[in-house]
Amino acid sequence: MPSYTVTVATGSQWFAGTDDYIYLTLVGTEGCSEKTLLDKPLYNDFERGAVDSYDVNVTEDLGEIQLVKIEKRKYWVHDDWYCKYITVKTPGGEYVEFPCYRWVTDDKEIVLRDGKARLPQNDKTRLAKQHRRKELETRQKLYRWKEWHPGFPMSIDANAHKELPRDIQFDSEKGVDFILNYTKAIENLYVNRFMHMFQSSWSDFADFERIFVRISNTISEYVMQHWQEDFMFGYQFLNGCNPVIIKKCTALPEKFPVTHEMVELCLERNLTLEEEIKEGNVYIADYEMLEDVTPNSTDPCTIQYLAAPICLLYKNSENKILPIAIQLGQIPGENNPIFLPSDAKYDWILAKIWVRSSDFHIHQTVTHLLRTHLISEVFGIAMFRQLPAVHPIFKLLIPHVRFTIAINTKAREQLICECGLFDKANATGGGGHVQLVQRAMKDFTYQSMIFPEAIKLREMESQEELPYFFYRDDGMRVWEVVKRFVTDVVNIYYDSDESVQNDEEIQAFVKDVSVFGMQDTENSGFPKTIKTLEKLIEYLTVVIFTASAQHAAVNFGQYDWCSWIPNSPPTMRRPPPTEKGVTTIEFIIESLPDRGRSCWHLGAVWALSQFQENELFLGMYPDEHFIEKPVKQAMARFRKNLDEVASIIKERNKNKKLPYYYFSPDRVPNSVAV
Repeated sequence: MPSYTVTVATGSQWFAGTDDYIYLTLVGTEGCSEKTLLDKPLYNDFERGAVDSYDVNVTEDLGEIQLVKIEKRKYWVHDDWYCKYITVKTPGGEYVEFPCYRWVTDDKEIVLRDGKARLPQNDKTRLAKQHRRKELETRQKLYRWKEWHPGFPMSIDANAHKELPRDIQFDSEKGVDFILNYTKAIENLYVNRFMHMFQSSWSDFADFERIFVRISNTISEYVMQHWQEDFMFGYQFLNGCNPVIIKKCTALPEKFPVTHEMVELCLERNLTLEEEIKEGNVYIADYEMLEDVTPNSTDPCTIQYLAAPICLLYKNSENKILPIAIQLGQIPGENNPIFLPSDAKYDWILAKIWVRSSDFHIHQTVTHLLRTHLISEVFGIAMFRQLPAVHPIFKLLIPHVRFTIAINTKAREQLICECGLFDKANATGGGGHVQLVQRAMKDFTYQSMIFPEAIKLREMESQEELPYFFYRDDGMRVWEVVKRFVTDVVNIYYDSDESVQNDEEIQAFVKDVSVFGMQDTENSGFPKTIKTLEKLIEYLTVVIFTASAQHAAVNFGQYDWCSWIPNSPPTMRRPPPTEKGVTTIEFIIESLPDRGRSCWHLGAVWALSQFQENELFLGMYPDEHFIEKPVKQAMARFRKNLDEVASIIKERNKNKKLPYYYFSPDRVPNSVAV
């Protein structure tokens, strides 16, 4: 009598064991086995991390094993079980691997294909085609699109984390409870003693040190010591939390009437301002998107304010970027003066503070939330809806959408919802952040997500012109390594442009992203179809790079750059100045956040800057969705190339007072999960 040996690996996730009945059926080309009971209540199989083996006896050889069916039946109460993989040893001694990496819940049956990745056009049997179709039909019922706010990218149809499909929930919901994490952060930072003084002002700049946590040799301490210097202000446009706003100024906009006479003292090359612009030495940061955004009014006792400044920056003879002119509103006029380094000390400091505050709002809502979190969720939902587990691109992308839909759902539930935590300290709370996303979506293009193109769009690609733009240099290194890896994997499964065009599932994935996820936004440039290998490689590189490297670059520096409150105020309690010569230190302190909001802000940037427990960094793929040797070799090359980039960055950062490490692969998680 033929016998098959079945090995079952249980995950180490919380609640991974089961006290339910577990049955297994083997399906082969020549028939299928009877249901075999693998586990029953009160037995010790399927404990967390266990690997158990069973014999499945059959009357006749089943032929080539194509499917494995797992069925769980309730005993007393449902006990979710996480299955990593199943391996079947045939009577002939061959091993067939069936990756799972899914939760088996309720009284449900899961049907697994063997681990070999296949394009849809490569499946020839009716059984294989039927399995693909049924899997996607089931997934499309589970992963439904929903519009959270008009004009937003679409999100998952779930109001709470517990409503999500079990496979994409966090292992432990407590780990991503924003209320709990922020409260813990405030306690750990020893600032909870200030919370009862929610609306009281600080005394002076030094008073902010009472909530500032010194950690030896950190960027945050250097920021605290140098935040008032023009060098530090300009440096952040290149290598701070939000290095995506600055661009080369090719002509001064009419709304920003800066003259040569105003800035002559700042120019070092004996050229006029117009000549400096032509030489490529002038840059601009325009926060027009904030114009007329409604400030937070959730606290009637504290009026909050926003501004939409324009800042002109100059590359001096030492290649440092320095501010030379700031206008705090978009419409020039007597009540909207242009502030200059030559103005009174506190006039200039306050103007820079307003720019830093505006930069914080754009960073949080557009650069961070929209352009990494929300777009990665779109890619993730479309992937689950259109790519079956057997598809090589599903296997490639699944590590890079890990927990993304869950963290975004949790954020909508607690953080950026009406009356959520975001409202407590941010001037764009209470609905302003929604307006910002809606505005940003109108200019959101696919091209701007292609990292090298995004740099070119700002005319900042030249290392010779800007030698200290580490965000650009490190980002390009990681982009190329990711692209090389994607190229290796794609070339294993696609042999021509025609094979891409004939892949109906990849075409459905791309179309779902554009038409549904991005709501077919006019002029966005998101492709609805992909016709070449080159474009497929580019598209998948965008997906992986955005979820991993780009998110890391704009997220994990938040404590470094934003914990010193005057350098990144989350709100301002006095309106922007309308004249020069009247600003005092007292007015600046009264403008900055009060004690309570400062503490909430500090807790937030601390919590958001922490890695997840058991974080998986770029190139770490412990779940073996791929079983083919060529892909595993590609993964090994990927890790080697990532290690080389990390070494280059580490060497460059040696002895630097301001090291830049946000793109270092050993600090880049695989996915948006915090």
